[in-house]
Amino acid sequence: MLDPQDLYSWEPKGLAAVDLALAQESAGLVMLYHFDGYIDAGETGDQIVEALLDERPHQVVARFDHDRLIDYRARRPLLTFRGDRWTDYEVPTIEVRLVQDATGAPFLLLSGPEPDVEWERFAVAVRQIVERLQVRLSVCFQGIPMGVPHTRPVGLTPHGNRADLVPGHASPFDEAQIPGSAESLIEYRLMQEGQDVLGVAAHVPHYLARSGYPDAALTVLESITAATGLVLPGIAHALRTEAHRTQNEIERQVREGDEELVSLIRGLEHQYDAAAGAESRGNMLAEPVDIPSADEIGNAFERFLAEREGDA
Repeated sequence: MLDPQDLYSWEPKGLAAVDLALAQESAGLVMLYHFDGYIDAGETGDQIVEALLDERPHQVVARFDHDRLIDYRARRPLLTFRGDRWTDYEVPTIEVRLVQDATGAPFLLLSGPEPDVEWERFAVAVRQIVERLQVRLSVCFQGIPMGVPHTRPVGLTPHGNRADLVPGHASPFDEAQIPGSAESLIEYRLMQEGQDVLGVAAHVPHYLARSGYPDAALTVLESITAATGLVLPGIAHALRTEAHRTQNEIERQVREGDEELVSLIRGLEHQYDAAAGAESRGNMLAEPVDIPSADEIGNAFERFLAEREGDA
């Protein structure tokens, strides 16, 4: 393997700021990390990263070499053309930033597009950064599409070797092989090295997975702050306000929908309530119910939205 240190460079001022923060935080720092480009139902992780960078003070600590990690043909960066020339270019940056919460407490945020290549080398580079910056806990987060209704609380699947930091949420999965991601590989490699890692996945209704679902982002943010002690009330308030607006819009669309759409959602509610009741009785095998498949739900909702656009 080529030297992982060649994949990133330190920003001197940012690194000095981290060292100063570590002098006051002897237990080490929390590092949140999330990458664009893989499964993130409801834009759960993207909403949290965007809110953190928009609201909280931050400075760059380390930059990854995006030219070596990103396949531009797969995800073409945007250039702006005005009149007769190119005037702007959106550089796809992958960076570690030092951020402050509402109390001034420091933490780290690693974000950007998911690398397309050299995952193993990238994972080693992240581990080196974790060790150099004395990270005590790395936390990743995302949304995953699930057969759940939007009318019930957002469920969570915690994972990693510190899933105990999100109590009361048992994993609904036994064993499965799924396509990997750089985010998951980092979690796996960090655990192999004895680093503490927590992952939080929100359960997003299948039929809302392709659009922003603030309820999921809010639930994940609340679990992260509870697990880490970070204080982020401004971001939580903004997500809560947007979640209320989004739920009202979803309910309006459902009220104006056809009976098939309503029946599909009611079927998911029946499934959710039956499973919850069985779990409370200590029996995970709920009574069988006739529920719609994810494809049926998605097709019905997309057809409904298409009909609305056609009427507009």
